[in-house]
Parts: sequence; structure tokens; C-alpha cells
Amino acid sequence: MSIAIFDYGAGNLRSVQNTLDEVGVAYELVRDAAGLERAEKIVLPGVGHFGQITRALDEMQVRQTLIARIHAGVPFLGICLGLQCLFEESAEAPGERGLAIFNGKVKRFGEGARVPHMGWNNVDLIKPSKLLKGLPARPYLYFAHSYFVPVVSQTAAMCTYTVPYTAVLEEGNAYGVQCHPEKSGPLGIAIVRNFVEL
Repeated sequence: MSIAIFDYGAGNLRSVQNTLDEVGVAYELVRDAAGLERAEKIVLPGVGHFGQITRALDEMQVRQTLIARIHAGVPFLGICLGLQCLFEESAEAPGERGLAIFNGKVKRFGEGARVPHMGWNNVDLIKPSKLLKGLPARPYLYFAHSYFVPVVSQTAAMCTYTVPYTAVLEEGNAYGVQCHPEKSGPLGIAIVRNFVEL
């Protein structure tokens, strides 16, 4: 199986690679449209800024290929910012376009919240989830973010930090997690394994 981790020049790739190594699956780091075209599954890790990642996708000329591959049914997993990119826009980078696979806007935690929200939180299932299959009822996962996707029709599990937000998104072949599975210990590895075994 060919799993592509898309490398847009930000950090945390090593920890995502380590998780896939732990799962025992082959993968390649890809940096161009040809790499995405070869992939049977695509992982978009997310560290950094919404504007940085969306501009990188344009500069690397992969935006349309990535959108086309998702629409073609290739399983896609967005991690943290990679999940947020699936939406139209973000309060983090007004005027920058997301991939717009889903309608809606990424929001910032309000005035009363300490940001970034960093630490371990339980997530609550809203509907059956392929990514959370076999995990405990309220899995305890690691988060690090200042922006969030509100609860939407595609939300499979939510978390609450001052407000409820999307923790796990699943719709067709498009999957996203706001947590960092690569930093969430055995439960995070189980989430990635579930994606690999889809």
C-alpha cells in the first residue's frame, strides 16, 4: 500500500513517521502532485499557521491535485491544521482559502480561553466512528491548538474546551482529527492503525 505523508515544509513529520513505523506500514514523504497521484492514502499533518499551509499548497502547485484526489475517493487523513484545511477559511488567516471540501469557517477560542489549548482531553462520540473503532468510550487524547472547527454535520466526535468543537471528522473518504494522534500514545497509534486499515 502506498501512503503519502504530504510534506509542505512544516514540523512534526518525524513523529507522524514514527507512528506509521509503529503501525508497520510503508509510506513516503511527498512534495509534489505526482506523489499525491501515486498515493492510495494521503496524510496531511498539521503544524503551523493556516495561511502558511494554504499558501504552501499553492506555491507547490498541489491544491487542485489534492482536492481532486479527495473527490476521487482516496482516503485522506488531516491532522490538527490538516483537518482545519478541509474547510473554506479560518479566522487565523482572513482572506486565505482552505481546500473547501466542506463548508464552514475555522474559529478561534474566545476571550476567556487560555490559548493555545494544550493538553489531554476526553472526546465524546456523536455517531459511529471508523477512526475510533475499538477505542474506549471516551478516549483521552492530546491536543495543541488555538483554533477549532465547530461541531458540524460531519463531526463524528467532539471535545469541549470552553465550547464544544470537532475532535474527529468523518465523511465518506475524508477524515480529520483535531488531536495529535502521534503524541497520544497507544490510543493515537490505534487511530492511525484504523485509518491505515480502512
